[in-house]
Amino acid sequence: MHKRKWAIAVVMLLVASAAVAAAVAAPRLKSGGTYYFIPKDTLNPYEVIADRGGKLAMTATGNKQVVSSGTQDTAAAQQPSTQAAIQAHAAGIVIAGNDPQAVCPALQQAISAGIAVVAFDSDTNCRQLFINQADTETIGRSQIQELGKQMNYKGEFAILSAASTATNQNAWIKFMKAELKLPKYKNMKLVKIYYGNDDPKDSLQATESMLQAYPNLKGIESPTTVGISSAAQYLSNSKYKGKVVLQGLGLPSQMKKYLLNNTLKNFALWNPEDLGYLAGYAASALASGDIKGKVGESFTAGKLGKYTIVKGAGGPEVVLGPPFLFTKKNVAKFNF
Repeated sequence: MHKRKWAIAVVMLLVASAAVAAAVAAPRLKSGGTYYFIPKDTLNPYEVIADRGGKLAMTATGNKQVVSSGTQDTAAAQQPSTQAAIQAHAAGIVIAGNDPQAVCPALQQAISAGIAVVAFDSDTNCRQLFINQADTETIGRSQIQELGKQMNYKGEFAILSAASTATNQNAWIKFMKAELKLPKYKNMKLVKIYYGNDDPKDSLQATESMLQAYPNLKGIESPTTVGISSAAQYLSNSKYKGKVVLQGLGLPSQMKKYLLNNTLKNFALWNPEDLGYLAGYAASALASGDIKGKVGESFTAGKLGKYTIVKGAGGPEVVLGPPFLFTKKNVAKFNF
């Protein structure tokens, strides 16, 4: 009987020790802080969804989110928001940079003031950690791979990008060009890169301009949600529908109707809400001191699970996951 009681006591002690160890191993994120989310602009639907994910993370960690930016995709439009975060003694800043360098003086000031600075979606040269939506090279190359298939690897195509200074766009285009150097693309030609500045009106105008300037155009590649939806809108009501291949990165909520009316066959993306959610948890972990932003460190991002910091092209980064291809068959399953 004594042996049995002793055994039970040992088991209870081990359970209690394990619980203590687990509590020590799972650091508690600091709550009560204010985090400024600074998107490229406040009107872009993609950015709105990403910031919504950030709010979910802030709510889960007991923190407050402030979304602040301009309505234009420029570094100058983001500067007042960064200064406001500094003045408010914010715990963290999560920014999608409109220019990798022009936003740096203010962000470096924020870091010096002890504010955790995380870039997401579009990187900057002055952050502690970057939350990458997917591997940069994979995004760039996969866009051309899919476009090439649909163009039968021959003909002229143009790229409809966002702002000419957008870090993510330029990085993806760099790998698009690298993919184009492979022998199988020898009969495909990139004629020009157009910039729609993530503005629907400008993107529509750019689509019209490229089709007028290059009457033999066989494809349009647009790695921006505003660009691809604007191009799809134009093509769907024109003589080019079904004749010009459209490929790029889009939102299911915006692109579903264009899949269903056969303006395009497919498009790619990831869940922007998850991207903002992951960025929110990363900023919270950084501000809490649970991570320093060093390669090899890990943290848990709520429902998304555990992530490890890796070495990226611009420094330490965390990769959300691979891009996903949306088609007529699966698009109805997604509501973002």
